[in-house]
Amino acid sequence: MVRENTAEILELANYRVLTAQNGKEGVHVATQSKPDLIVCDIMMPVLDGYGVLHLLGRDEKTADIPFIFLTARSEKEDYRKGMVMGADDYLTKPFDDVELLNAVQTRLNKIDRIKKSFDRSSEGLDHFLSEASGLNGLENLVANKRVKSLKKKDLLYSEGSYPASIFFLQKGKVKEFRRNEQGKEYITNLYKEGDFLGYLDLLQGDSYQQSATCLESSEVAIIPKDDFLRLLEGNRSVALKFIRMLSDNVRDREQKLLHLAYNSVRKRVAESLVALVNRYQQDKSVPFMMAISREDIASMTATATETVIRVLSDFKDERLVELKGSTITILDYDRLVRMRN
Repeated sequence: MVRENTAEILELANYRVLTAQNGKEGVHVATQSKPDLIVCDIMMPVLDGYGVLHLLGRDEKTADIPFIFLTARSEKEDYRKGMVMGADDYLTKPFDDVELLNAVQTRLNKIDRIKKSFDRSSEGLDHFLSEASGLNGLENLVANKRVKSLKKKDLLYSEGSYPASIFFLQKGKVKEFRRNEQGKEYITNLYKEGDFLGYLDLLQGDSYQQSATCLESSEVAIIPKDDFLRLLEGNRSVALKFIRMLSDNVRDREQKLLHLAYNSVRKRVAESLVALVNRYQQDKSVPFMMAISREDIASMTATATETVIRVLSDFKDERLVELKGSTITILDYDRLVRMRN
């Protein structure tokens, strides 16, 4: 009866509704249809609401679907259990039509904003964290954010130290790198304004496997470790955003390793220049200009600095780049992309 009444209310508000008679059937329906939101009773035959939430949370295809519990149980422990498991809201019966519709619309609106790419700026970070924290009561997350100004070559974190925060680059450019036993540096990542960094080792509970330093004057927002972890544990949409970022990071590194193993030095230098353009400039139709040391380019290509200098000199003769001190201007991005091995 409750299921039919709830479905009728939502259908009258022009929502398309699918229903299931028990928890097991509900998991199947959700997996097959991947709805925008799930309203689920706790007390159900075959599989209760907690079991439904648990199974859907384990499946990547359904883990980020907003989940509202609908139940006659109003004990604090029941509420806490649902929220700890990842429920987004909790309505206690009896409820009226307006309560249900407000809960559904509010949840859809917030999740929609979370899923969108946030504006990669300080204000964008505040907006992203405000939306995320509002979903699970971490209202102080943004307020705790501290901003630190750094100069060129300043160290953000060092290999072997343990993370206490994650960082959001509000301004500037940062490189992440590792050193081998001989002290030779290899750049593993480049970060631009709007990027998070330092979260991989924090999530793994390990010391930093790399160091990070500024390529130019920069500003970073520092988000405390405990606040960040609570945010991930309490909100599946935010957690999945970082999972996707981690997946992209792994794919990028695998691609780099393949290129280092099989590409010529000339091709690798061209790819490093292309990577700089892709990372720091959206409009590829205008020349890209950046001050970067030859040592840093050598670290990106895993070759000697002297070799990089010779290759860049060849590129200059071929009108691919222009060199002025430490500044490199990319004149022909397309030809660098098409560089033969």
